[in-house]
Amino acid sequence: MLWTAIVTAPMMAVLMGMCARVGLITGEGLIVGLKRIFPAWSVFALIALLVAANTLNIAADYSGMAAVMQLIAPGPQALWLVVFAAVMVYGEIFFSYRTFAGVVKFLCLSLLAYVATAFIVHPPWLHVLFSAFVPAFRWDATWLMTLLGVLGTTITPYLFIWQASMYVEEDLEDKGSPRPSARRVKADVADVHADVNTGMIYSNAMTFFIIVTTAATLGTHHVAIATAADAAAALEPLAGHYASLLFTLGVVGTGLLAIPVMAGASAYALADFYGSAGSLAKRPRQAPLFYAVIAVGLILGVAMSLVHLDAIKLLYYSAVFNGIAVVPLIYFVIRLACSKKILGAWVASTAARTVAWMAFALMLLSALALPLSWFSAAR
Repeated sequence: MLWTAIVTAPMMAVLMGMCARVGLITGEGLIVGLKRIFPAWSVFALIALLVAANTLNIAADYSGMAAVMQLIAPGPQALWLVVFAAVMVYGEIFFSYRTFAGVVKFLCLSLLAYVATAFIVHPPWLHVLFSAFVPAFRWDATWLMTLLGVLGTTITPYLFIWQASMYVEEDLEDKGSPRPSARRVKADVADVHADVNTGMIYSNAMTFFIIVTTAATLGTHHVAIATAADAAAALEPLAGHYASLLFTLGVVGTGLLAIPVMAGASAYALADFYGSAGSLAKRPRQAPLFYAVIAVGLILGVAMSLVHLDAIKLLYYSAVFNGIAVVPLIYFVIRLACSKKILGAWVASTAARTVAWMAFALMLLSALALPLSWFSAAR
């Protein structure tokens, strides 16, 4: 799977750049633009798929966070679910996401432990580089499902909506106007792409080292990852007895960052579709539908987690569902980014379109290959 970290980096950068540009140039969320060029029913169907994916992801992240907390502070999983849910609801409603993220993002620095461990365990680097730049393929249902999961957790649906809406939010907060002036638009677009490209490179670099470290530790010993403790063992060459703590910090940190984004993405999508006020800068009484969607998404996520589903399997299958759900969204986003009606002179370049269509083809073929492999095996 290592090649996916290389292949998806430019795809992510281009697709997220398209979404960010829509928010920056139009001063409106992604769904508002989609409603102008697609039938309302198709946009609503897309939103329904997005909300379903987000809710499943929220449940998976809650379950994963609760499971890893039991590694360092044993107790009922339900207790940790309630604690995290309370933190999320309170933080998302009463604090700005920028403030909240500014605190918890430092927990994610623990992911750098995978980089250090990769060099400590001395993997066969020539084989690593070969695997990174020469894509592998197997006509096997388990392999194809894992591929779809890796792609789905990388090019993931909720980021599309969030990316566009966040630039609208930041422009409102920093400059008081959702639409940039002609004088600053060129510089702003350049800043947006620099920001997105940096984030995507960092994200995929972390994916690269997580795969290398896990393969060189758990993979070489044929360890099946069935529990959080199994996954945490990958960091033992670096941290020893503190491996569980490092792993927990990383999972909790990324969960605290991601869950508000997923709930927020659902809220932005529905608020934009119905033309309702939607902004994290507003108070709940100023944007009742927006905050109601956030609250329902968070509560449903907890409710699903309380069913005692296997945390590792839930994380895995939610990633696979992401890989399926993102296919139509990529198509819609490319069409929007190429629309002169929406973006005028700021439509996507030929190079960007080419990379974006490659991403669409990769995701579509991966999503189609999985059921075809099942059918082939059944025969």
